[in-house]
Amino acid sequence: MKLEPTPPYTVEVFLQPGEFYWGDEGTRIRTILGSCVAITVWHPGKMIGGMCHYLLSNNPSEESMEMDPRYGGDAIALILREIRKARTEPAEYHVKMFGGANMFPGIWGSDIGRENIMHGKEHLARYGFSIRAAKLGGLRHHSIIFDLWTGNVWVKLIQ
Repeated sequence: MKLEPTPPYTVEVFLQPGEFYWGDEGTRIRTILGSCVAITVWHPGKMIGGMCHYLLSNNPSEESMEMDPRYGGDAIALILREIRKARTEPAEYHVKMFGGANMFPGIWGSDIGRENIMHGKEHLARYGFSIRAAKLGGLRHHSIIFDLWTGNVWVKLIQ
């Protein structure tokens, strides 16, 4: 798939780990992933959507009333909040999931990437999302580009 030309009014956003962004058809969102996971959601009729880039699966602070996009459960809840604001339903969105690489095999006792993938899938299913495409796992970093005017996502292995 070839990267499509950008509209003249495009907003380019680079997501750092632990960030979330929601936009419209004039938005391109980029990020770089290792063991972190990115989830993209896109509404084909309204051409709105967003991306989250979470570092860990669950927020260890259960007392916190504020959602923290560094954690998968909270990041997905932030996506759901935007979907509700748009008066749409999760089933109307094209959902794609990326990342979760095992960046440090043999160094730590647990595979953070695998945990991020597993819990992300569980949270998405709980809220009624269906994953249409995914590039998950592996041992390398990936660059992600998401265009909200088409819903296309490009994934590039970083050497």
